[in-house]
Amino acid sequence: MPLHPQVKNLLDQMAGAPPRHSLPVAEARRLALSVVPLAGESEVIAHTFDRALPGPTEAQSIPVRFYYPRNAPAGPLPALVYFHGGGWTIGSIETLDPICRALANGAGCVVMSVGYRLAPEHKFPAAVEDAYAATAWLAANAAEVGVDPTRLAVGGDSSGGNLAAVVALLARDKAGPALVFQMLVYPITAYHTPGTASYQENAEGYYLTRADMVWFWQNYLNHPDEGQNPLASPLLAEDLSNLPPALLIITEFDPLRDEGEAYAARLQAAGVPVTLTRYDGMIHNFFRLGGVIEAGQTAIAECCGALRERFSVGFQ
Repeated sequence: MPLHPQVKNLLDQMAGAPPRHSLPVAEARRLALSVVPLAGESEVIAHTFDRALPGPTEAQSIPVRFYYPRNAPAGPLPALVYFHGGGWTIGSIETLDPICRALANGAGCVVMSVGYRLAPEHKFPAAVEDAYAATAWLAANAAEVGVDPTRLAVGGDSSGGNLAAVVALLARDKAGPALVFQMLVYPITAYHTPGTASYQENAEGYYLTRADMVWFWQNYLNHPDEGQNPLASPLLAEDLSNLPPALLIITEFDPLRDEGEAYAARLQAAGVPVTLTRYDGMIHNFFRLGGVIEAGQTAIAECCGALRERFSVGFQ
């Protein structure tokens, strides 16, 4: 299928911009913030607040932002722990603010957005440690923030999808916290895989490039050998059984397409209920571009529907 006209229009407007991987990290982070308005108008929610959670070490805390939905049923609410994308390098709580608002309202749940430590200042496994610590904190302190600890999900886009998948693995292996769902939006599941067809077909010209992914992995890992660790590459985990049901969203014009499909296939083979949705004509990051690409809104609605089903949430 050809590029969707809305996608082509956006890419044409972006033509000539310096490659992301050629920029200093600080400039790449500023550029990521400039894309936020393309998500569309931010939804009004019941309320939101920021908090610092205890980190893996006494000297470090984890910033999080809580989002509470409008028109939610009474009582403790289910919760989605969300990890932003950005190659573990350039994302932030702010870059996902409009998306977390839409997810909270659409799914009728609390969303806790996690500001995990970023590379290259903090390399693997810092992001993993923060992601798991934040999830475990929410499970242990659910009543304090109005959350039902029996209805917890994890989710994220791109590198955030990677962290969500890894947290699900850790939660299984550490016997908690119990998770009911994992929402993985074009997740990174394996260390730079240039041998896949999608890495070759979509190496450049479609927003996320092969060179970007090489740069992200170089920023994230201390050494290439760490790419073989399942906590960096969940596709390489020996056992994917007994994980929570999953929704995987992938796009046609994305270097990560094939590893997302492969992860869905392995989950299914391990007996994990999986829904795999491929958005043809779309590029990486479309999920966050709903203000200019309508399919982004469709994907958010799909995620909200899947979350509502797993949470069994009713609306007033």
